[in-house]
Amino acid sequence: MNADTSAWARPSGGAADDATDASDRPVLRVTGLSKRFGGTQALKDVDLEIAHGEIHALIGPNGSGKSTLIKILAGYHDAEPGALAELDGERFDLHHVTASRHDRLRFVHQELGLVGELSATDNLALSRGFARTAFGNIRWPEMERRTAALVERFGLGIDVRRPLSLASPVQRAVVAIAAALQGWEGRRGVLVLDEPTAVLPPGEVARLFDIVREVRDAGASVLYVSHRMDEIFALADRVTVIRGGRRIATRPVAALTPRSLAELMAGEEVERGEGRHPGTAGGTGHRPRAAVSTAAPVLEVRDLRAGPLRGVGFDLAPGERLGITGLVGSGHEIVPYAVCGAHRGPVRGTLRLPERSARWTDARDAARLGLPLVPADRASEGVIGDFSVGENLTLPLLDRLRALGGRLHRRRESALAEEWIERVGVRTAGRQPAGARITTLSGGNQQKVVMARCLARRPPVLVLCEPTAGVDIATRLQLYDLIARQSEEGMGVLVSSSDTQDLLALCTRVLVVRDGRIAREIKGRDITESALVHAMEGTE
Repeated sequence: MNADTSAWARPSGGAADDATDASDRPVLRVTGLSKRFGGTQALKDVDLEIAHGEIHALIGPNGSGKSTLIKILAGYHDAEPGALAELDGERFDLHHVTASRHDRLRFVHQELGLVGELSATDNLALSRGFARTAFGNIRWPEMERRTAALVERFGLGIDVRRPLSLASPVQRAVVAIAAALQGWEGRRGVLVLDEPTAVLPPGEVARLFDIVREVRDAGASVLYVSHRMDEIFALADRVTVIRGGRRIATRPVAALTPRSLAELMAGEEVERGEGRHPGTAGGTGHRPRAAVSTAAPVLEVRDLRAGPLRGVGFDLAPGERLGITGLVGSGHEIVPYAVCGAHRGPVRGTLRLPERSARWTDARDAARLGLPLVPADRASEGVIGDFSVGENLTLPLLDRLRALGGRLHRRRESALAEEWIERVGVRTAGRQPAGARITTLSGGNQQKVVMARCLARRPPVLVLCEPTAGVDIATRLQLYDLIARQSEEGMGVLVSSSDTQDLLALCTRVLVVRDGRIAREIKGRDITESALVHAMEGTE
């Protein structure tokens, strides 16, 4: 471990002595945890125990109660009477909303909790304080050095002085992890990671795993929430499965197989895919066929230059599902934003749709063509938290929903929202799903709403960036089916993803971006995980 990680290394005579004194006592014990939101029972008598020095995975279907459990531990929600909690034998309160339950409970939430207008340095200081002189002035050079030391181990080249709104989703995730790790004492406690790899490519996932293991080896325990079973089998010691707000089982990971874990999650027998883990991407057992079309392209991109991109070009055929991928910093994640006119920096190039074209001089040129985007960061870019499901879904369609006199035709708006809620399979509590507040939905159902909003505009091209980030296995497969149906109806689909499972399950062709240029094109059955990783790394 290098000197930069010493803030959370095991101190001499610290965690090891604690472990001896505490014997086999769990570091975290929660019993009888229940939570109700109106008519919805989110959690019911859930018990959870995390052993000292273990990585404990928490998994369950979308809407199973995982996020509610974590938010109660963090102090965001209060628990119903009767719940008990202990950290290293010390009782703490779950029944009142509070800024922090316990200093040795640290969290990286799926929504990250960062302020986009502030820099990485400011965001880290908000949680642990600013370094000041004797006269109260902030020591900015020292603050920036501290922040750089915390984030540089990820190798992402983060400028710690720039606003995080200008950073990529991957860079924002790294800053959130660094904020949780700063000042870590290495004694008995729990670091809670909620979907930390949702937008990380394979190389960065491995680096994160190393950091998680170092935290564990330094004497802490880790509660690791993930929808990716391969991560659980690679990292966790034990796993707790919750479904329908109840704890179904806690098992040693070594005693499970991907199939048996999927069956615990689904509550039923899961069919075995052909050579793939059931319940994971591609578990349907077939490879998407390469699109064969002689029709004119539904999208042409020429000489795209934005950020690190240096002249990227491609055609998208009707019914084709084209993937764009690469390592962090390659520029692949900029492509969907540039195509839809949502990239915040300078853009150059040419974009053509049937009967429409634009030559970029800035993002507004592409925005006029009206291609909708399913963005990478659902929480900050995809939904408006204060709006209902229906309002989020119909927001870009208000011009079509006006009655005479310019007033909004509420009945027409409600009918459109309910139609798409049913078509994409959004699940909400209550009898009026369109009226439910969007933040009451699980992450997967929010993603369906964002996708429905794009599809309701009936675009020639569906543009997706990290489409399954933060959704569970069952919802992931539902999204795959929804995307496949759109392409079968002739819509072109452009998918930018750092998740090889998305690319394997969805794409008929993949373009790999390296050093700002398209380095390789992979088609049909040649799209394998090995081929993708080697192309991204440049080790073909």
